[in-house]
Amino acid sequence: MQWKGRRQSSQIEDRRGGDGGGMPGGGGFRIPMRRGAGGGGIGIVGMIIIGAVLWFGFGVNPIDVFMGGQQGGGTVTQTANGPGVQGAADETDDFVATVLADTEDVWTKRFQAEGQTYQLPTLVLFSGGVASACGQASSASGPFYCPGDQKLYIDTTFFRQLRDQLNSPGDFAQAYVVAHEVGHHVQNLQGILPAFDQARRQASSETEANALSVRVELQADCYAGIWAHDSQASGYVEEGDIDEALNAAQQIGDDTLQKESQGYVVPDSFNHGTSAQRQTWFKRGFETGDMAQCDTTKGDI
Repeated sequence: MQWKGRRQSSQIEDRRGGDGGGMPGGGGFRIPMRRGAGGGGIGIVGMIIIGAVLWFGFGVNPIDVFMGGQQGGGTVTQTANGPGVQGAADETDDFVATVLADTEDVWTKRFQAEGQTYQLPTLVLFSGGVASACGQASSASGPFYCPGDQKLYIDTTFFRQLRDQLNSPGDFAQAYVVAHEVGHHVQNLQGILPAFDQARRQASSETEANALSVRVELQADCYAGIWAHDSQASGYVEEGDIDEALNAAQQIGDDTLQKESQGYVVPDSFNHGTSAQRQTWFKRGFETGDMAQCDTTKGDI
């Protein structure tokens, strides 16, 4: 992705270097090695299992665990489950700020075309733990969006995990993560997230609630594809970029994560979508550039 020398967003809030956002013990759970990995004990490399087990085995959103339960502000929405590792580079910060600026340009134009005003979200960079309007969270919850304060929260060391533990290298894989969370912000402005939050609370079972979550997450993937479509039209997408995003979507699909973490899948516990679904909906947004094609509320997904 061509990003160096371009405008960077001023909507960045750096909370790194603090006290971990009030998280007990400086960040909550420590995640053990992934299934079949070398080494022993509890470590940082391959830190994914507990989040996956909470999500997939017990139907529990790990961010609710790390926050001590939902504390208002709406449902927290995430790109993927899993913690980061320490040590973000300054270049990564510049990259994230540039990608955020690009999403601002894309969605401002699209909202203006509909006679609406796009409200810019704030991206919070944190390390270890952070407090949001949705409660407290740790890096182990992964990047997330909180509708209560209209902020995206990213521990940029997650990108190292994306590359090293989730087999998703490339700057456009990282851009996909940011664009997906911005997609949730767009949903919030459209009223989709508040409606989803209400429907999820009224769901008759955890399986039904998970199915609703899948639809919301896949639409955010589609919106990320919309951003990629417009970014390509502006000449910023390079050869191989879309493949990087599609590979990331593959690696963080519910079925892939479950197979990696526990060796089998539990479809009723899916809440982000399968690898194939995540790739399909990203491609739909990218190939059509039509937001109407991102409606996941009806029909098969």
